[in-house]
Amino acid sequence: MRKQIIEYTNPLDALIALAKQLTTYELQYQMDSSEFFSQYSQGNTSDDEDLVEWAGLYQQYLGLYQELGQRLQYVA
Repeated sequence: MRKQIIEYTNPLDALIALAKQLTTYELQYQMDSSEFFSQYSQGNTSDDEDLVEWAGLYQQYLGLYQELGQRLQYVA
């Protein structure tokens, strides 16, 4: 399956898009992304392509969330 790369000019739009993708995995696997990532990081999950992608999306989400939080603190 070929992945499509989407670029966002607004980091908030990117964060929302990532959250929507994470929600799809959460519904499919009936698990919160933070709980999944904890299990994944401890090696308690398989290395199926879906799970590796989910983990990567969650890492991107966390990084972007942290970046936006820092920007907002700077503004306030």
